Amino acid sequence: MSQKLTISQTLTLNTGTAIPVFGFGTWKLQGVEATQAVLWALQAGYRLLDTASIYGNETEVGEAVRQSGLARSEIFVTTKLWPTNFFRVETAFSASLKRLGLSYVDLYLIHWPRFGRNKAWQVLEKIYDQGLAKAIGVSNYSVEDLEDLFKTSRVVPAVNQVEFSPFAYRQGLMDYCRDKGIVLEAYSPLTRGHNLGHPIIRKLAERYRKTGAQTMLRWSLQHGLIVIPKSSRKERIAENAAIFDFEISPEDVVALDALGPTR
Repeated sequence: MSQKLTISQTLTLNTGTAIPVFGFGTWKLQGVEATQAVLWALQAGYRLLDTASIYGNETEVGEAVRQSGLARSEIFVTTKLWPTNFFRVETAFSASLKRLGLSYVDLYLIHWPRFGRNKAWQVLEKIYDQGLAKAIGVSNYSVEDLEDLFKTSRVVPAVNQVEFSPFAYRQGLMDYCRDKGIVLEAYSPLTRGHNLGHPIIRKLAERYRKTGAQTMLRWSLQHGLIVIPKSSRKERIAENAAIFDFEISPEDVVALDALGPTR
């Protein structure tokens, strides 16, 4: 991907909906901290917010959307269906909308591929048909999970959100999703901070005069992924977004690819 990317850059999903390539994850953010972190992210230019019913912070995310002063149409909101609600999808979705205080979400995902997932997907298709979710997708799905879904589905998932980083490089899944018109979205792109001191990460960060986190996030973008880093610190939220003024060379991308398994 070109270094001309900006934080407002979008990809077009298979539904025709535009999704920002760079977003804000909210896992483990709670209460006032969650609302404040989301507000800082929106102030820093983030326009994609990722939450889930199981995170317990949909109310706070929705409150930040309202406090931001931005038009609803300017913010892309994702939430997710937890497997315990696979047999009461409409009730769970309505509860998410109520907690968010929104009339629709931009993307609704099945959080994990557990028993009953294909039946649940059929209800997500109805939610999509009704315009209550502008796009629907899945999370943590393997190639095998997607193949199973296609046996009964009518709508191809717009997004597959999975753990993805140089240390969890999943080329096979990435190529498969691209072939099917599914956008891959990377969560835990910074490996929860565990590998920021890795020698190769440190070497490349020095080469590009960036932090290790910025280097890893830029790598994800250059693979054509959506990336959703998370932080509760204002300075780190801004720092994570400062990745649109440099480009990693093809050779260095390959070096980062080699850090993780390809599956």
